[in-house]
Amino acid sequence: QVQLAESGGGLVQAGGSLRLSCAASGRTFGNYLVGWFRQAPGKEREFLAAIRWSSGRTYYADSVKGRFTISRDNAKNTVNLEIDVLKPEDMAVYYCAATYGGLTTTTYDYWGQGTQVTVSS
Repeated sequence: QVQLAESGGGLVQAGGSLRLSCAASGRTFGNYLVGWFRQAPGKEREFLAAIRWSSGRTYYADSVKGRFTISRDNAKNTVNLEIDVLKPEDMAVYYCAATYGGLTTTTYDYWGQGTQVTVSS
């Protein structure tokens, strides 16, 4: 079992960049697949990107390729999601999640509480 905590959300101007972080409480991510999702008001939760902690392999939703970057920070034991050229439609609650599943799975077992990203135009 792993407990996750997101940070880095806040109010950002459209066109700016933001880095979100996901930390595992009390342990390393080991062989977990760590993914980022978001959910905007009135919309379904959307998968964004995932990274296998042990190998560094990544997988992105087509809709975010080129603008979102997922990475791991071994020193800080965090998985980060960098969002460039923020748009008003990026406004959502962003969640990180973990699973031992395959790289392209969208079924995750453990979830953080989420961090709000607000984009001002």
